[in-house]
Amino acid sequence: MRLDRWFRVHFPHVTYGHLQKLLRSGQVRLNSRRVQGNARLEAGQQVRVPAMLRQAPQAQPSIAAAPLVLSKGDRDFIEALILYEDDHVLVLNKPYGVAVQGGTGTKRHLDGMLAGMVDRFGDRPRLVHRLDRDTTGVLFVAKHRDAAAKLGRIFQTRSAAKTYWALVKGVPKPPQGKVEAALVKAGGPDGDRVRKALPGEQAVAMHATTHYSVVDRVAHKAAWVSLKPVTGRQHQLRAHMALIGHPIIGDNKYAGDKVLPDSGIEPKLHLHARRLVIPHPVADGHAIDVTAPLPEHMRRTWALLGLDADRFDADHDG
Repeated sequence: MRLDRWFRVHFPHVTYGHLQKLLRSGQVRLNSRRVQGNARLEAGQQVRVPAMLRQAPQAQPSIAAAPLVLSKGDRDFIEALILYEDDHVLVLNKPYGVAVQGGTGTKRHLDGMLAGMVDRFGDRPRLVHRLDRDTTGVLFVAKHRDAAAKLGRIFQTRSAAKTYWALVKGVPKPPQGKVEAALVKAGGPDGDRVRKALPGEQAVAMHATTHYSVVDRVAHKAAWVSLKPVTGRQHQLRAHMALIGHPIIGDNKYAGDKVLPDSGIEPKLHLHARRLVIPHPVADGHAIDVTAPLPEHMRRTWALLGLDADRFDADHDG
């Protein structure tokens, strides 16, 4: 489980922004070392948590009990995104350009809107994984703490089968393959990004594996690919496709915005979390299988390029 998700489960009264400040100032440490929120926890490691956070939430009423007021427009917005819901799990169809969590300069995000709907869900919904701001598609949310813990373990053990659709520059060869390239953080002028780990960086490198398959192609200019990540690193699919010379169309962090400039394609990231199949966190022996329709900008691109967005039904995705 990621450190920030661990905090979300064990200290739900600590906001994302507050946790980031604690990490930056070194007040939260992993095995006595400074660490970032996306660090993966392993058995036997020690997390240093400030005493003020270890107090029971009821001892911090200003943090835990502050009611959030959500507009009817935002409530309707969340309701329209729901693809699946039961007593334990909520699955959303995340739209383009909406952040999953808050951060510097980000005031409107899905996590905050969900927090303002406790009266609707009976508890504070908890994110169990994330999608980039400009990635669309299937997003799982736990409706209570126990479901969040169990879903966190499921994602950690890679028992969730994730399928993404993307449009990439050129046509990958061979048409089916695997990308194995460890990644490290690399800051950039337009925000965080990752790059391939260099020799000697094993201590900070994140192992990452992605399977890809070409679904259809547009001559030699572009390809519709199905991507199945084995690991879940930040920007993994975007970085891996760029590393093999086929950046995702519209990706301004990995040179995908510099391809097909005169094609009429909208300059938006063409990466979509199409389908997620995952064991149910509570109902043993049952699986949740959810598919999200293509977002409008990708559907328009498919039509422009003569690709059939409806060639697969929900049970037979590429």
